[in-house]
Amino acid sequence: MVGKTHTADPSQSVLNQKLSEKTSVLGLKLWVVIGVSIGVIVTTLLILIVCFICKRTSSRQKRRLVKCSSGLIPMISKEITEVKADGSSEKAQNVGPSNEEPENHQKGSNGGLEKKEKKFRDFIGDLEKGEKKSSEEREEKGRPLSGESNVSCGTQGSSVSDVSNFGWGRWYSLIELQVATNGFSSDNVIGEGGYGVVYRGVFPDNTVIAVKNLLNNKGQAEREFRVEVEAIGKVRHKNLVGLMGYCAEGAQRMLVYEYVDNGNLEQWLHGDVGPTSPLTWDIRMKIAIGTAKGLAYLHEGLEPKVVHRDVKSSNILLDKRWNSKVSDFGLAKLLGPDSAFVTTRVMGTFGYVAPEYASTGMLNESSDVYGFGVLLMEIISGRSPVDYGRPAGEVNLVDWFKAMIGSRRGEQVVDPLIEEKPQPRALKRVLLVCLRCVDLDAQKRPMMGQVIHMLEADEFPFRAEHRLAREAAQLPPRDSPIAAANRLGLSPHGDSSAANLERTRWR
Repeated sequence: MVGKTHTADPSQSVLNQKLSEKTSVLGLKLWVVIGVSIGVIVTTLLILIVCFICKRTSSRQKRRLVKCSSGLIPMISKEITEVKADGSSEKAQNVGPSNEEPENHQKGSNGGLEKKEKKFRDFIGDLEKGEKKSSEEREEKGRPLSGESNVSCGTQGSSVSDVSNFGWGRWYSLIELQVATNGFSSDNVIGEGGYGVVYRGVFPDNTVIAVKNLLNNKGQAEREFRVEVEAIGKVRHKNLVGLMGYCAEGAQRMLVYEYVDNGNLEQWLHGDVGPTSPLTWDIRMKIAIGTAKGLAYLHEGLEPKVVHRDVKSSNILLDKRWNSKVSDFGLAKLLGPDSAFVTTRVMGTFGYVAPEYASTGMLNESSDVYGFGVLLMEIISGRSPVDYGRPAGEVNLVDWFKAMIGSRRGEQVVDPLIEEKPQPRALKRVLLVCLRCVDLDAQKRPMMGQVIHMLEADEFPFRAEHRLAREAAQLPPRDSPIAAANRLGLSPHGDSSAANLERTRWR
């Protein structure tokens, strides 16, 4: 049997010989150097991909982080739902009001509101005429838009003198707001939702502002612009966010507000604040009372009164001293002096909407009182109005709250993140306010002015009256003048003083 001889491929042997040769890099063989180089390239690519992903994530988070005196505002990731007329709920980002929102004011004529509506339509028309006229003047004079007039709150620019007497704040040009917000940069976004996007801006005089760019979804921008300017355009109150001005150019509708630099209440209640909440009991009560004062001014200090219709924690802005300011009047309704309620499409945030309004569409200030009651429960407990992550009996905050108080476990509803618990007497007082605000009978709910009194007072007035009645019942009966005279040894017939006492008694 003849054996076969295998001859090696010359090219392969040469390749193996080349790869096995030592190189000048630390005396390593060529194949080792090639392998290390490939590994370094792959690792570098992976690092670049990871860095790119992290950069995108951090840029999104940066939009909602605002530096303040107490550190970084906690972030939350939560879908806000909006109640619709049919009782269903959708994500607020995808919900917009319909083109027509029918209203029916009851028990009174709408003459005042109709005049106000007409005045506002005339105002918008004159505003756009003034805008066109001012732009023509600027072109003639060759002045840039961004360099004209003072931008301080409450002052009117010379370019809009034709509409300055309407008193709804200052008109800002689109270019002014673009410059202030760095071209509406995504880095300046401080809030967004179904209504639009809110940007942080800085004017040349270092005035910090918040610019709400309303989404023009089937006329939604025009409606929200009209409602907010009508509702708070002339209002100035320390517990309401101030409207500094507006921008109306073409289809653009923007509102310029004062900037509140400590986030909103929802972030501090439901965000990651660590094992102990910076919101102590006293701070929470300060926020609750400030919010109540803002709503009371809308209900009782204005004519026509304003029903906010969307009282919730994300609409309560906070400054560095934990002063609260009610914001977002896009769903607000005006209620005339002779109107008991207005029938309108059901709008609001799920969990805060009053049951009678959700079922009938009849809206008045008691609907805001119910929303405030839910908000007060949220402030006390740190829980969301509706939380499907909790057990069945604790999903709805109002139902759970009533059950806990009914079983005499009121102290257990307090947020466990509060380090120093409230005094039992103070807690019982606030719990009673909560229950009165969410009473199913709207007629039995207190007005916001009464809520303020109850939150600020040491004890309720009716308790003081009952205490005085009890003390009076415990006192011994007073003697009549004749009996007193007899006890002192005086004769009622022989001494004129006793008779005088009797006459004094009948006088």
